[in-house]
Amino acid sequence: MRTEIFDYELPAEFIATRPPTQRDGGRLCIVEKDQVRHGRVVDLEAEIQPNDLVVLNRTKVRKARLICERPRTQVGGGARVELLFLKQNSEGLWVALGKANRPLRRGDELLSPGLEIRVADKIEDGTVLLRTSGDVEAALERYGTMPIPPYMQRSGDHEDEGRYQTVFSEELGSAAAPTASLHLTNEMLENFQRRGATLGRVILHVGIGTFRPVTTEDLDAHQMHSEAIEVGPDLQAQIANTRARGGKVVAIGTTVVRALESARDEDRPGHVRTLSGSTDLLIQPGYRFSVVDRLLTNFHQPRSTLLALVSAFAGLKRTRNAYEKALEERYRFLSYGDAMWIPEPFGHDADIV
Repeated sequence: MRTEIFDYELPAEFIATRPPTQRDGGRLCIVEKDQVRHGRVVDLEAEIQPNDLVVLNRTKVRKARLICERPRTQVGGGARVELLFLKQNSEGLWVALGKANRPLRRGDELLSPGLEIRVADKIEDGTVLLRTSGDVEAALERYGTMPIPPYMQRSGDHEDEGRYQTVFSEELGSAAAPTASLHLTNEMLENFQRRGATLGRVILHVGIGTFRPVTTEDLDAHQMHSEAIEVGPDLQAQIANTRARGGKVVAIGTTVVRALESARDEDRPGHVRTLSGSTDLLIQPGYRFSVVDRLLTNFHQPRSTLLALVSAFAGLKRTRNAYEKALEERYRFLSYGDAMWIPEPFGHDADIV
């Protein structure tokens, strides 16, 4: 599928660089089969129905951006180096992105409070492998900053420590927030339950690849990033109970969609199997959704796999129309931006162009 299909012009003025004053204070674009309606995020409470299962991603964003310096005994000593810690591999090395006045090379040493770091290797995808001494998680928690996306053109600050984190985050491991979830408050979750809905939880630790634009002309040639996921037996049972009651599975964000659809039970459509591992599932128009019935999402970057996923769920033409309407109505886009509600999967093979 041609990547240019998912391109559109996004003026910088539409990119939200700060969260709304109130967590649930954003706008909500409601995409129905034959029309687009405009409301507020709090209107989502009326969209959630009794017997629905609202699935949340309980990942927690680590303060992954850390400022280091080169030892003064080295060439370029004292120069600032910015690291973004992504994940730890099976050998105990940290996968990271590095930004410095000269490229990081194998063997380079870096210093930061509480840590000594050596570049063990460089990877073709632009990341580096780091060998560390010291408690990385403790150092990041104390000295790191929240890894807000570069398109905000600023550094993470104290406000981001609270607002670039969901109210239900539990399991540390993401390098970016599951952004649709940032709109939800504890009061909203309680109101979902008062309406007769149930809350379920998955884990998908968001990697930085989620936000990278696709650079290949053909989306099928894009190397999809891999992210750690966990779909447990409790959620498996909740989904089975939801199907038995005639309820719908509501995904709060594209990360939940990828986790649930990765765990789809091929022998029982609409159900999941337990899964603990990773996923590199790429969802694009033509994909047939098995588990997810309803979706809350944000407005995504042009030429991104996230926009391809939304286009698969809502349909290409319907998604394009919704984005055009959102720009006309001056919605806020991307991570701290406004939200979109899609009450059922409208996408269809015939919608592919």
